[in-house]
Amino acid sequence: MSAVLSFEGITIRHGRRLAVAEASFSIAPGSVYALLGRNGVGKSSLVRCALGLSKPTSGRVQLFGGDPWKTRRRAMERVGVVPEEPDAPPEMTARALERFCAPLYPRWDKAGYAERITRFGAPMDVPFGKLSKGQKGIVMLALALAPSPELLVLDDPTLGLDVVAKSAVFGELIGDLADRGTTVFTTSHELAAIEGLADRVGILAGTRLVVDDTIEDLKAARGGSLEEIFTALTAERVPA
Repeated sequence: MSAVLSFEGITIRHGRRLAVAEASFSIAPGSVYALLGRNGVGKSSLVRCALGLSKPTSGRVQLFGGDPWKTRRRAMERVGVVPEEPDAPPEMTARALERFCAPLYPRWDKAGYAERITRFGAPMDVPFGKLSKGQKGIVMLALALAPSPELLVLDDPTLGLDVVAKSAVFGELIGDLADRGTTVFTTSHELAAIEGLADRVGILAGTRLVVDDTIEDLKAARGGSLEEIFTALTAERVPA
């Protein structure tokens, strides 16, 4: 099957600073792919390229078989996104956000959106700016899932969230989506949760992608838990 998302020899520079050097990996339909790395190594830069928000310095990104920089408007109807920092107009409530977003997507699940908001304890009628970070995260996740996306992109979505919100992301919703064939691309610091969830992981160290493997094969080759392997690899100095 063709990859839902692929990166081919991607190099990203921010001015003179090299963020990512010649990274190549792909994400198969229905799989959960976790991109891991310490802060500042280029994970979010790769996510932005995947979503057509920025161009790589060199290399090629393919989203649903097309260049997301050129096909973003059409492709994003098939993608749900949860950013690292929850972001919505502070005066809008979860109910108002749903009314605004629903007409933009042909497969919007109104009942599912309301059910997730209620089940995970985020209020429907409190302005977004007055919600806790955990509640904001739940609203963003519900908005991302409501279009019934083929691809769910999560950019470190649990950073700073409480235990209940983290459970909503990892324990139930992503697992349920994977079971139903939705493709998931996530960056995360929650290595224990990722170990039980992801089919495949990529690890960025320095500017290089030093691992692109299944969790089972990675653990068999190196031994130890994912967290132990990650710590060892990212402690090494990998030249750009």
